[in-house]
Amino acid sequence: MARAARGRGRASARLQPRDRVRGRRGRPRRRSRHRDDRAGVIGVLVSGEGTNLQALLDAGLPVVAVASNSPRAKALARAESSGAPAAVFALEEYPDRETRDRAMADWLQDRGAELVVCAGYMHLLTPPFLERFPERVVNVHPGPLPDFPGAHPLEDLLAAGVSEAAATVHYVDSGIDTGPVIASEPVPVLAGDTVETLRERVHAVEHRLLPEVVRGLLPAESRSESRAEGEARRSSTRRER
Repeated sequence: MARAARGRGRASARLQPRDRVRGRRGRPRRRSRHRDDRAGVIGVLVSGEGTNLQALLDAGLPVVAVASNSPRAKALARAESSGAPAAVFALEEYPDRETRDRAMADWLQDRGAELVVCAGYMHLLTPPFLERFPERVVNVHPGPLPDFPGAHPLEDLLAAGVSEAAATVHYVDSGIDTGPVIASEPVPVLAGDTVETLRERVHAVEHRLLPEVVRGLLPAESRSESRAEGEARRSSTRRER
């Protein structure tokens, strides 16, 4: 695992078109989208356990780099086990968040990342980062949007007494979970649910939904390769059991 050197800005990446898609109970609903055939490899941002990163890896998706704001993130070990380069961009090592985000964007682009997935990344991304990956940054959020944004959606929706949570994948913009939704799958709130029991069920949906959505954003060749790699991983796991 590397500690990244401080970097300077570079030319912006090319645009990927965005689509607005809302999900419904049971399975996400999609609209057909014009795909950008250049967005074929993935950088992942993490802050914690990395279970959504693991879901991407297990699906055989082309993860080429993993970056974190925290040297204690367990997700970094998952990256290293997979062979993906991993680096820490601790905010205290930079004069401000914008400088840190430029360095992180440099590092990701140097490793070929064209699409960035925030998989449990707990820092807001600043314009210098988003400008380097315009409309090519997506996030998985454990709650229905736009109703329950922010860091504690499950606590908030339980306090509000609503009947459904959700696993949501959306594009990232400069706001707090305000980017266009790509897919969202409702998760019922059950009688007696706590934050922990509800989180477990939402995460189970995220681990299926996020790889599916990310694969759909890749060009056709990369989608086919990732499916084959994912099946090979699953077959290997079954043989080991």
